[in-house]
Amino acid sequence: MTTRTIQRVTTVFLMAAAIVVVGLVSVRAHAQGPAGMHAGMMKRMISAALDEALDQAAVTAEQRTAIYASRDRVFAAMEAQRPDRGAQREQVLALFEGDRLDATQLQAVHAQMAQRRQAIGDAITQAIVEIHDTLTPAQRQIVASYARTHGPRGMR
Repeated sequence: MTTRTIQRVTTVFLMAAAIVVVGLVSVRAHAQGPAGMHAGMMKRMISAALDEALDQAAVTAEQRTAIYASRDRVFAAMEAQRPDRGAQREQVLALFEGDRLDATQLQAVHAQMAQRRQAIGDAITQAIVEIHDTLTPAQRQIVASYARTHGPRGMR
């Protein structure tokens, strides 16, 4: 592989990683917040950052429409998979209060939580692939650069 090819692969990988990190942080904040309040704020923040990155990359109206559809599918997955924290807590406490704690039942609760996280992660992964395929190589570099300077570790 040439140095240029390695740089391109690295750039794409880092952009995907940055988007995944932002997605996972937003999922965590979304799941922990009161119904709707933090979710709406996170959607606005993610959408604003996405808009700024897309503006810098000079995407076309058609590209923006496709990317928004991907974003909206992630938001829908997050909403569909949002756990009822109170119900989960009560379920675990009911198991704990019993005369005998069945580890299998407790593991089933944890497996259900993991399935919710996996479903959201799968939606985020699919969105990254779709967005990658929608943008040109030059646009991907601009978006990756934006993610590096404005992402979780580079917040300015």
